Amino acid sequence: MILFVKLFLAHLIGDFILQPDRWVIHKEANKIASKYLYIHVLIHFAVTMLLLWDIHAWDIAVIIAVTHYLIDLTKLYVNPLFKNKSALFFIDQFLHIVVLYACTYQNNTLVHLIGYFEEMNWSLVTAVVFVSFPTAVIMNKLLQGFSDQIELDHKSLPNAGKYIGIIERLFVFAFIVLGKWEGIGLLIAAKSVFRFNDLKETNSRKLTEYILIGTLLSFGFAILAGIVYTNS
Repeated sequence: MILFVKLFLAHLIGDFILQPDRWVIHKEANKIASKYLYIHVLIHFAVTMLLLWDIHAWDIAVIIAVTHYLIDLTKLYVNPLFKNKSALFFIDQFLHIVVLYACTYQNNTLVHLIGYFEEMNWSLVTAVVFVSFPTAVIMNKLLQGFSDQIELDHKSLPNAGKYIGIIERLFVFAFIVLGKWEGIGLLIAAKSVFRFNDLKETNSRKLTEYILIGTLLSFGFAILAGIVYTNS
């Protein structure tokens, strides 16, 4: 495991700390002709060797450098095909991590991966999934009758409320699993502060009640999931 941690740290340093934005822009403009593409790959090789601190591990560093070059080069050429650039970024990072994982466990990669899934805490995974999008859908159905009566006179980010709710439920669930119930109070206080100005400006009793009901439902689902999981 420590090998994977070192390789992942080298990846983080090479991809996010030692790669200026101007390098990224230059690579996107010049693709395979960009000198920074090759400098970037050499940096990954050097940082990997430095963290491993073992001359006999040169083959791992070479594999990582070569695959990194191929993945990044492919990314540069398929980039115009993606409207959602964030999706391409996460695909790129996922492929790099797969390479690191394969280099760590080499011939035992598949066996280790199967063993990892067999030992996974499926109750925890189920609880986390439940408090995310499924709960968002359930809440939307429960609050649909109220939301139709709310008139909003301001614009907000698309689906921002849904994602805020998911994040807050994940925090609440984590606090319960860790036994830090006081963190839930801190979260409620922080949300109240941010919501105060919105409610003050709109001066709408319906909106206030709607937000209060939604918050209590959101926290309630997360608390219920946390209690069921911790007592299962």
